[in-house]
Amino acid sequence: MCVGVPMQLVEINYPSGIAEAKGVKREIGLQLMPEHVLAVGDHVIVHVGYAIEKVDRKLADEIWETLDEVLQLMDEEENSA
Repeated sequence: MCVGVPMQLVEINYPSGIAEAKGVKREIGLQLMPEHVLAVGDHVIVHVGYAIEKVDRKLADEIWETLDEVLQLMDEEENSA
């Protein structure tokens, strides 16, 4: 299964940048997106280390809520086995 996660851009040095999610910062590739559409503070979906789509804050938060629910269910299932 492939999963892209929302991250917020905290630094841009096109064609790369630094993005943060849940207190974790990572260097990511930005070359799959046009430079002129990206700004510090934007939220992007990151897949395999590359930003693949720009999303608004609301959608990024909704995705993290869902991912957190899935991780919690997986943890509960693992602990009940």
